[in-house]
Amino acid sequence: MTVSAKETERKQRPTKLRVQETDDPEATRPFLRGIMVHSLIARGVDFEDARATAEQVRERLLGRPVVERAELAKLVEEILGDRSSRDHQPPLPKLPAPLIVKRKRGGSVPFSKGTLSQSLLAAAIEPNDAFGVAREIEQDLLASGAREVMRRDLRQLAYEKLLHRFGPRTAERFLIWRKHQEPEKPVILLLGGTTGCGKTSLALEVAQRLGISRVVSTDSIRQILRLTLTKDLVPAIHASSFEADPHRVYAPGVDSVLSGFHAQASVVSAGVRAMLDRAVEENTSLILDGVSLVPGLIDLEPYRDTAHVIFLVVARLDEEAFRSHFVSREANQKRRTARRYVAHFDQILRIQENFLELADRFEVPIVDNVTIDGSVLLVIRHVLETLRKQGGYDLSQLS
Repeated sequence: MTVSAKETERKQRPTKLRVQETDDPEATRPFLRGIMVHSLIARGVDFEDARATAEQVRERLLGRPVVERAELAKLVEEILGDRSSRDHQPPLPKLPAPLIVKRKRGGSVPFSKGTLSQSLLAAAIEPNDAFGVAREIEQDLLASGAREVMRRDLRQLAYEKLLHRFGPRTAERFLIWRKHQEPEKPVILLLGGTTGCGKTSLALEVAQRLGISRVVSTDSIRQILRLTLTKDLVPAIHASSFEADPHRVYAPGVDSVLSGFHAQASVVSAGVRAMLDRAVEENTSLILDGVSLVPGLIDLEPYRDTAHVIFLVVARLDEEAFRSHFVSREANQKRRTARRYVAHFDQILRIQENFLELADRFEVPIVDNVTIDGSVLLVIRHVLETLRKQGGYDLSQLS
């Protein structure tokens, strides 16, 4: 095809339609049927009707370069009305204009109950309660006729709702964590505990509720070290914590299980310090969990001025329930690793007892992980209470 033929073909193509959003003729966006279909489905229109409506809109406006948003909306309502009459369906209710959340430094985002309820989880309340508060706030804003709300004002509304429903302590927890969304120094949560106590599940759930994107296990650090340090050189990291050094001969009276466990944790602690240093360098909050996070093993004093480091030990204090957890895992998974946990339960229990003794000696709080939901709330509350004490916040300035 020659250059002139290509130019002729280009000129014969229909002009791509654009939608004018405001009075500014330059403020336009392309008309896309896919976006319209998505919008109509969100209104409750079924997929086939939404697709047919978008296609009909395109055909009616074919050849036009620009259409105003108001005209486009009127055309959509007309087509939907015609389809409803033909199919004997009642017309769809008109949707309210979307709420917009504006930021002090510029920019805006659509209001979302899901996003707001997610942020409310940092107050250590149940997800259903968080969504209920977010829904009340949305209803109040719509009833007032508001179409825009400043983010600061939205936080204040959330604080007032939490204060009314749950009291000042819960409301203040929400404000304190909001302050840490743009932190001067990161929050680093360490969850130590023996094998099978539920610390990883707890870490993931706490991270989800607090919006912390970086979650690391010391198992991952140990696996990386295994690739660089051979079994002959450092045998302790090439086995589970409860059988870290089974072939070494210890002096009489020395607990070989605990000695091997501490030997492994000492090696892994170098990687732990590297993770802490990286979080501080990047000013990024972090949750780190693992059996190698042993109270007293890692000196946290160097991080006092550069990070909020919060250390907790996770345990299962009910021994029978703890044992049943491993038995159930063995029955359900049918894996060799699950059987090993049952066979070595006494060793695992000795390591937990050591964790509890060290936690008491170094004043590290203990979370008895009876249920994951209850433990999540306890951990979040402890994090926020610690930040309150460390920060010395004037709560009147946090809203």
